[in-house]
Amino acid sequence: MSLLAIAALLAVPSPAFAHGLVGRLESPLPLAVYLAGAAMAVALSFTFVILRDVRATVDPGARSVRVPHPVVLGLRAVGLIAWLWIVAQTIVGGSSDAEVASLFLWVYGWVGVAAVSALIGPVWTWLDPFTTLFDLGAAILRRLGVASWEPAAYPAKLGAWPAAVGLSLAVWLELVYRGGGLGVVLIGYTALTLVAMANFGRDAWRAQGETFSVWFGTLNRLAPLGAPSGPDERTVASRHFASGLLDRGWTRAHVVLVAIGTASILYDGLSQTQLWFDLFGRPPLAVATVELFGFLGLVVGLVLAVGRLVGLAAVGAGLVPIALGYLVAHYLTFLLGDGQRIVVAISDPLQLGWDLFGTAFYEPGTDWIPPALLWMIMLVAVVGGHVLGAWSGHVVAVRDAPARAGARLRQLPLAALMVGLTATTLWSLGQAIVKEPAEMPAAAMTMEASNG
Repeated sequence: MSLLAIAALLAVPSPAFAHGLVGRLESPLPLAVYLAGAAMAVALSFTFVILRDVRATVDPGARSVRVPHPVVLGLRAVGLIAWLWIVAQTIVGGSSDAEVASLFLWVYGWVGVAAVSALIGPVWTWLDPFTTLFDLGAAILRRLGVASWEPAAYPAKLGAWPAAVGLSLAVWLELVYRGGGLGVVLIGYTALTLVAMANFGRDAWRAQGETFSVWFGTLNRLAPLGAPSGPDERTVASRHFASGLLDRGWTRAHVVLVAIGTASILYDGLSQTQLWFDLFGRPPLAVATVELFGFLGLVVGLVLAVGRLVGLAAVGAGLVPIALGYLVAHYLTFLLGDGQRIVVAISDPLQLGWDLFGTAFYEPGTDWIPPALLWMIMLVAVVGGHVLGAWSGHVVAVRDAPARAGARLRQLPLAALMVGLTATTLWSLGQAIVKEPAEMPAAAMTMEASNG
């Protein structure tokens, strides 16, 4: 059903607007100096871990932690309220800055939940509105005396591929389509998810097929609090930060998923630069779709090629910190700035022109954040993610193939990939972005240099 909703959206003309997630930030030193220094830092970190032959060790501090029941209930309520709010606006709402579908899905979800999942713990386990809706529906059916049924076995061949396909479609919606009807897509995806849960079992579908559960769960390998491993969803694992990257269970589908997530963020930055605009202009929807999936396919192909040399698990473990670094670097101002729209939405919850609390015309901004501080955070996030990725990728590669001839030389393509990605993403962050101001005609494109 979600695929049908997306197909319907294709028939609706929709302009593609630049996110404007970050403008051009002037660094204290010339950009070339930062690019060279960052690339050198990643290269030296790889050289260090390879020459020192860093090995994996068992985390002696791993233990179980029980999350308080009120916290779990509170998070489940927040997720359900957010879903209901989006649906209510989709049915009766208008069009204004009080729109919450993009706010909850892209700002708080794609950026906020992803960052919390990677840095703190598996918050999506409880925020997930699809699971809450499924549990409520199951409880109602039990009250009505409807007998339960044995779910079908999840096909092993499917693996996490449904989640990877779902993530690519979500990326398309965010980066290419960017039109209305996001609430319709959410409703269709909800129906598809509930049917899949009923057919394969709630936990089986969440673990393999549900896009956001698999994506946030993969990022959660970094966090000090891991996902629940048993039926008790309040009991999570406490471990050292990033030690979850060394866990087994990497499949080709999981590596492709991480590659798509990483490439999508990189594409978002590159596609808004003046150089990209000079090369490709402002393409129609179909051409922009080809550009996006062509870029994603290129990165996925490179990642899989490197994975053939060093192992899929090593590439996956190395890419997760990079994905987090890109997420923070590219979308920090998006979260801090656009996230303030919740103040507008609270005053006009159904987009009907209300101003319940006098904040319906509040204008979000990030002028209170020093540009130099933002640049340093971006730099640390990107370089730090790559350095951590160099460590985890090497450790997993050595663990999985300790006696393979030329094992260290086989890791050079991974190092080259990381150095190239570092320089490319920092270069894109240092460029002015191409943005279409709302007050200008659709064909007029200008350069915006914000915070600079």
